[in-house]
Amino acid sequence: MRSALPPLLLLYAALALSLASAPRRAWRLCLGLLALVAGVAATLPPPWHDGVFVGCWISVAVTAAGGLVCRIDRPLAWGLSVNAGLWSGALAAVTGAPLDLLAALPALALLPAAAWALGHLSFPAVRVMSSWLVAVAVLAVTLACLPVTPGYLPDHLE
Repeated sequence: MRSALPPLLLLYAALALSLASAPRRAWRLCLGLLALVAGVAATLPPPWHDGVFVGCWISVAVTAAGGLVCRIDRPLAWGLSVNAGLWSGALAAVTGAPLDLLAALPALALLPAAAWALGHLSFPAVRVMSSWLVAVAVLAVTLACLPVTPGYLPDHLE
């Protein structure tokens, strides 16, 4: 079984980088929406397994692309938070590890640091991190969609 922690960490980091360009007054509501939707989605019956992982990685790419935009208005920030909450909750439901949601929360600590960087004209750093997250997510989706090759088969020790 795959771990939910790596995609969750990158999803929350992508959300933090995207919310850094949103109005500061929207942060509290966005983080509340994330927690509420993730908590509700984690209690639902688990949907299909591979589809949730692919959907979460696509959500990482879309959410990280928000960090490449100069300004994000409140409705878009709310939508990104709800999207991240849905996919993270579904991932926790599929893997049966709801505590991974709490373990991934420190990735949201990027939010004040990224906002500070954007405020002090260091926005290329935020954009480079966002584009890196997009690239990692696209690579993860590509690897998940490729046919199984001998190098990716589970070995006999698992």
